[in-house]
Formats: sequence, structure tokens, C-alpha cells
Amino acid sequence: MTTEVRVPTLGESVTEATVATWFKKPGDTVAVDEMLCELETDKVTVEVPSPVAGVLADIVAAEGDTVGVDALLASIAEAGEAGSATIEERPSQKKAEGPSAAPAKGGASVDVMVPTLGESVTEATVSTWFKKVGDTVAQDEMLCELETDKVSVEVPAPAAGVLTEILKNEGETVEAGGKLAVLSSGAGAAAAPKLQEEGAHGEAYATPTPGASNRSDVEDAPAAKKAMAEAGLSADQVTGSGRDGRIMKEDVAKALAAGTAAAAAAPAPAAAPRAPVPADDAAREERVKMTRLRQTIARRLKDAQNTAAILTTYNEVDMTEVMALRNTYKDAFEKKHGVRMGFMSFFTKACCHALKEVPEVNAEIDGTDIVYKNFVHMGVAAGTPQGLVVPVIRDADQMSFAEIEKAIAEKGKRARDGKLSMAEMQGGTFTISNGGVYGSLMSSPILNPPQSGILGMHKIQDRPMVINGEIKIRPMMYLALSYDHRIVDGKGAVTFLVRVKEALEDPRRLLMDL
Repeated sequence: MTTEVRVPTLGESVTEATVATWFKKPGDTVAVDEMLCELETDKVTVEVPSPVAGVLADIVAAEGDTVGVDALLASIAEAGEAGSATIEERPSQKKAEGPSAAPAKGGASVDVMVPTLGESVTEATVSTWFKKVGDTVAQDEMLCELETDKVSVEVPAPAAGVLTEILKNEGETVEAGGKLAVLSSGAGAAAAPKLQEEGAHGEAYATPTPGASNRSDVEDAPAAKKAMAEAGLSADQVTGSGRDGRIMKEDVAKALAAGTAAAAAAPAPAAAPRAPVPADDAAREERVKMTRLRQTIARRLKDAQNTAAILTTYNEVDMTEVMALRNTYKDAFEKKHGVRMGFMSFFTKACCHALKEVPEVNAEIDGTDIVYKNFVHMGVAAGTPQGLVVPVIRDADQMSFAEIEKAIAEKGKRARDGKLSMAEMQGGTFTISNGGVYGSLMSSPILNPPQSGILGMHKIQDRPMVINGEIKIRPMMYLALSYDHRIVDGKGAVTFLVRVKEALEDPRRLLMDL
């Protein structure tokens, strides 16, 4: 029996991911819960475990492919089944020797159709063709990429062959079920020996030889490209251990550990035509292709701006009383509860207090309905080496200061270690983002859809303030509330921020529920 391996739930409002790394290859034996591959979203890295023990029979989504929720990643033949024999018999992976490798004459034409684009999505735009007319393609090799208003969809070849006709060019709009191109299936059968040469011991897959392939034809793992960009390495400075010399994330780590990084990476060649630049400037430039993860982040941030009517209102808070209270009780607090008292618990409490008075900031729009949440699942934005993530503290409105601090400390550690699960980042109703830890004095945070509000905290800075007719130096912080004006009016937004300010400037109000 064959078991399908599918993309798990990626999180609220996350509809796609990029296959970053396969830890197994077809023919490998796998155990239950053994990690098969790693997916990257715009929020986290997700590992996909094996649902059963058996043999990895087929990989459908290759490294670098974009996949949607519940998309088919691979299939596993349970122990005792066809296993590796099934793998060797795949049309696109035949051995080089034998009659099956010979090209069929007079091959049939195979239509390449627009796949199902998703619920309520009827059309897409052809963004990129990876192949041109006359190119030989293997079965399931990516032909082109389509873009919809929600996700990007890659179109694989339905059969091995030669691309004989492209019906829709880049930039053209296509409808669901429309025809994109035509393949000649028989003529392409001869391509299999070139793609899958038999190894020295008769394996269906050749053992990759680092550096043996043409680097221009190899798509490195997205996680590896990101790591190289961050480390200032070029592909020529890393030896790839993946198939066809593909560079994997661990290869970059090995190159750094071995000290192979050059003092300065060689300038990357221009990938596309652009405006001419002076030769001396061009020599000092470096071009690094955006990872799919960064492209997804960019698209989602722009989608948030395009969908919601985002406005931001500002205020400032005198942190004198909060800082005094914290200094008075921080040692006793840590001794009793085993966690340090920070400012985040005060802000979380103040926001929960204000959300009760202005519930629309804690609501969301669903079609033509407004969904009011009678609870507060507080998202707390956290910066990690992999990027910004937003773990959720559930029922924060029911928690004590100590419980909030413990939850924030635990979620923060798991975020930095890359161990947050998707469940821990789902269901947030409101978000707090603390840019002050990086020194930000003032900013306008972007909403985290489908939420309708996000509070931006900033650095605490001593400033002269007029207090009862006298100028005094006070620790001040600017606050910013970005909100969806479709559901939150200006009065509600200002009221919310004033209530947060009042609660922080006089923390006793939180105890009195004022």
C-alpha cells in the first residue's frame, strides 16, 4: 500500500510554502516520524515527518517548488511493497540502458493545461516560463509559473518529451482549465538517459559529484541561497552535496566552518537587463537573487496594504510609574515566579484592558460579516535569525502578570531556537510589536491579517515634559496603533490608545479595572 505525504497546515492566512530541503531521496528507507523534508513559509520553517515506515517511492515536489496546503509532496511504499522497484519504473526515471530508453517515434501530443487555481480563483497571469520551445523536459519538471491574486502556482510537465508549442506567453492572462502549451511525449523519451544515468553499481539515480554539473542549470536549495547571501558567499565557494551538485544548507555551514569564505564575494552577474551604470559602480555591486521566502514576505506585506484600509494613530506614554513599580518588585517577582518582570506584561495587560472597551480592534472582517472575539489571543512579534515570527499567547486576558511573562519567555526561546509549531502562531486576535529593542523611535507597523489592530512599541527616551507647570525629565515612549479603518473608526482607535496610555501611566487602574 502506498501512503501519500502532503503539505501540513501552514498557519492562519498562510497558503503556500517553498520546499527547501529533502533529507531523503527515492529508494531510501524511512521510519515513522522521521523527517522527510523541510518547507519554508514567510513565517517559519516547517519539517514534514514520515506518516508511516517504509520506502520513499516518489518525490512529487522538488526542492525550490512552491506548494499549497495539502498539496502532494511524495509517496511512501510500506515495507514489503514494491519499494525501489516502483521508483525505477517511473516514466521520467527509467535507466539509461535497455529498450525502454530508446525514443518512441511519432510520439503523441500532450496538452499542458492550467491547473485548478483554488476556490473562487478563475484566472491567473503567466509570470515565468522555465522552458522554451524545443527544450526537452522530464515528467513533473516545472514548465512555468502562474500568479493569482492569492498564490503562485507552478505547472509541471504531465509527461516526458519536448516542448513543441507555447500558447500563452509571459504576462498573458489564462483561465482555469485553459491550455498553456503542447508537448510531444514520444520525442522526449530519449531525455531520460541524460537526466537519470545509471550509477556504477546499477542505481536508478547517479551519485551526485560535487561541482561536476553545470552550475547554471542547478537550482540550489532556498535555505542554502539565503545562508550564502547572509554569509557573503558565492555558489563557487561552496561544494554542493545535493543531486547534480545542488548546494544544500548544511553545505554552506561546512564551507563556513572550513574557512573557505573569501574576504569578499565576487560580484554577481546581472540576471536581467537594467539601466546602465558606470563601470566603477558596477564593479562594486553584488546581485543576490531574492529567495522565494523573501518574495513571499514581500507579496504578503503588499497584500495586507492592498486589502485593508490601514491607518495609524500615535500617542506617547510616560513610563515613570511602570518603571518605578518594576524596580520596586522585580527581585521579589523573579524570586517567587522564576521569571524576570519585563515591560511586555504591562503592555499586554493594558491592551487587554483597552480591547474590552473597544472590541472592534479585537475583531476581524469575514466577507460582509464582522466577527467579534470575546477573548484575547495576543500575538507577540519576535525577531529571529530566520525572520520575524508572531507566536500567540492564548487567553492572555485571563492571565496574571507572571503567567504572561512566563509565556513570553517560553515562546521567545522557542522562536529563537526555531522550534515553534504552526499551532503556536495561529488564531491571534491582536498583535504587539516592540521595535524599541532595536532602537526605533517611531514607526507605523503593518497589520497582521486578518487582525484589525497592531500596537507598535518604541524605545524609551528621556525627554523634557511639562508637569504641573514645571519642566521635568521623564522616560517617554511613542506608541503607534495601526488599524483597519474598514472596521475601526478614528474615535475607537484614539480611545484604545488613550486607554493603553492611561493604564501604563497609572498601573493601579489595571487592578481597579478602570
